[in-house]
Amino acid sequence: MHMRKTMGGITLIELMIVIVILGIMAAVAYPNYREFAARAKRTEARAALLEISAAQERFYLQNQAFGNMGDLGYDDPWRTDSESYDVTITANDAADFTATATYLLGGEEDGKCGSFTIDGTGAKTSEPDGDCWTRAR
Repeated sequence: MHMRKTMGGITLIELMIVIVILGIMAAVAYPNYREFAARAKRTEARAALLEISAAQERFYLQNQAFGNMGDLGYDDPWRTDSESYDVTITANDAADFTATATYLLGGEEDGKCGSFTIDGTGAKTSEPDGDCWTRAR
C-alpha cells in the first residue's frame, strides 16, 4: 500500500484572496467609521449648547440676566469631551446671549458643520450648512 503524504497549509493564491477581501472590507468600513465619528462629535456639540442654554435659563431665573461661562461654572472656552469643539458665550445684553460651538480640527468636517449657535430665544443656527441642527448628517 502506497500512502500519499499531503502538505497542510494554504497556498499563496488563497492568502492573496483573503488579503483582497480584507482590503475591500476596510475600504468600505473606514469611510463609514469616519462619518459615524463625525456625527458623534456634532451630536456632542449640540448637546453642549443645549446644556449651556438650560444653565442660562436657570441663571436668568435667579439673576434676571444671562451670564457668561464663569457665571455658569464652565471654563472659558469650554471644550467638548472629544476636544473637537470650543463652546463660548457672547452676552449680547442682560436679556440675550449667544452660545457658539466652533469646530477645532479643520478638514472636511469644518466645511460641513463648522459651528453651531443657540441664542436666548432658542433660535438654532449652524455654519456653513444651516441645517446641521436638524439633519442627522
